[in-house]
Amino acid sequence: MCHCYGMKDDAAISNQQQSETKRHNHALTFSKVLDGRKQPIRGLWIRGARYYARLSVENPITGVKKTRRVPLVDKDGNAAQTVAQAVAELKRLQTQRSDNALPTLARTPKFGDYAAHYLDFVGSGQGAKKPGTVEKEKTILNRWTEFLSGLRLDQIKPVHVNRFIETRLKKNVSSRTINLDVIGLRVVLKRAISDGLIQRLPTEGLRPLKTSTEKRSLFTAADLDVLCNAAFETKRNDKGKDVPVTENAQEFVDYIKLMAHSGVRRNEALGVRWDDVDFKNEQLFIRRQITGRGIEDLKNRDARVVDFNPKLKAHLTEMKTRSHDVSKWLFPSPQRGEKDIPSKTFRESLELVRTQAKMPDFNFHDCRHHFISMCVMSGIDFMTIAAWVGHKDGGVLIGKVYGHLANEHRKAMADRLKFEPVVIQKAASALTNVALN
Repeated sequence: MCHCYGMKDDAAISNQQQSETKRHNHALTFSKVLDGRKQPIRGLWIRGARYYARLSVENPITGVKKTRRVPLVDKDGNAAQTVAQAVAELKRLQTQRSDNALPTLARTPKFGDYAAHYLDFVGSGQGAKKPGTVEKEKTILNRWTEFLSGLRLDQIKPVHVNRFIETRLKKNVSSRTINLDVIGLRVVLKRAISDGLIQRLPTEGLRPLKTSTEKRSLFTAADLDVLCNAAFETKRNDKGKDVPVTENAQEFVDYIKLMAHSGVRRNEALGVRWDDVDFKNEQLFIRRQITGRGIEDLKNRDARVVDFNPKLKAHLTEMKTRSHDVSKWLFPSPQRGEKDIPSKTFRESLELVRTQAKMPDFNFHDCRHHFISMCVMSGIDFMTIAAWVGHKDGGVLIGKVYGHLANEHRKAMADRLKFEPVVIQKAASALTNVALN
C-alpha cells in the first residue's frame, strides 16, 4: 500500500514538473490563472512570472471599447507576486473602472504635441479667446514645451513644475510672470483631464508665488493738460530749425482725451466710428478694435456702451465739429489715400510727446487708469464702472486695485463734516422758515 501511494506521489510530482516545464517553454504566452478548485479566475491571466488583468476599456476620446491586458501592480508600482495579490489588484482596477478613475492605459501624447493641438483649437476661434490671449498662451506653452523636453502628459510630476519655477526665479523673472506660466500649464492639463488622458494635475496643492502690486501713480487732469499742450509745441531739430513735436498733434490729443474721458482701451479707441457715437441718447458704443491683424469686431460679450459724462460729451461734440464728415472713423489714417481706413497706432507720436512733456513713464493705459480713478473718487459704484470699461467681474478687480482711492475719498468727505454751532443755528433757522411758510 505504501508503495502504491509512493507511485501516486511520484506521478503527481512528474505531472507538476511537466506542467512547470510546459509553462516555462511557453513563457511568452498568456495563460488563465486557476483558483484552489482548479477553476479559472475571470479576467486574471499570467505570462511568465507576471500577472495581468483582462479588462474592457472605453477610449475616452473615440468612445470605442477595446479589450486589454494590464500588468497588475500595487499602489507603489510593485508587481503582484502571488495569486492572492493579483486578485486584490484586479478588484481594485475593476472598482476604478466603475468609478471612472481608471489610470491611463495607453501612451499619452507628448506635452508639446498636445499643447500644439490645444493652440490650434483656440486659435481657430472655437475656443472663445481673443487673438492677443492666444498669442500670450502660445509664448507660455512654448516655454513649457522646451523645459519638459519631450515628456508625455502622464509623466509630468510636481517635481518638474517646481524645477521650472526654480529655473525662472534664478533668471530673475517676476513672481507674477511665473504664476501666469503655471496657470498656462494648468489650463492645458485641465483639458487633458477632460479628454481622459490624465487623472490628476501635477500642480495640485501648489500655492502661487507671493507678488506685490506696485501702485500706479495717478495721472491727474493737470498731467493731461501738460501732455496735450506739449503735443502742439515745437522742438529744435538736428539742423537747428524749429519743427512740430508731432505732425498729427490734434489727432493725438483727441485720441488721448477720448481714452481719458471714457476709459476705452487704445485699440478700441482706434476702432470707434461716428455711427458708434449716439449724441441723441448720449452714449458711446464700443464695437470693434484695431490690431496688427486689422479691424476686429468685438463679440457680443465684449461690446459695450459708455454713457456720456460732461467731459466726454464736450470732447466728442468738439471733435464732430472739426471732422467735416471726411471719414466715418474718429481717427482716420493719414495715409489712407482714397480708402477710408482707420489709423493703426499713435505709438510714434506718444514717444515724441511724452519726451517733450518730460513724462517718460506715461503710456496709453494711464488714460484708462485716470478714468477709472476719477470714477471711483466721484463715488460711482464699482459695478457701473466695470460695465463702462468692459470688466466682466462686476467690479471685483476695480475694488481690489482702486479701493484705496474710494477709502481716501470717503475720508476726505468725512473731514468736511463740521459740528459747529453756527452751522447748526443756520440749519435750524432754515427749517423754521420752511415750517412757517
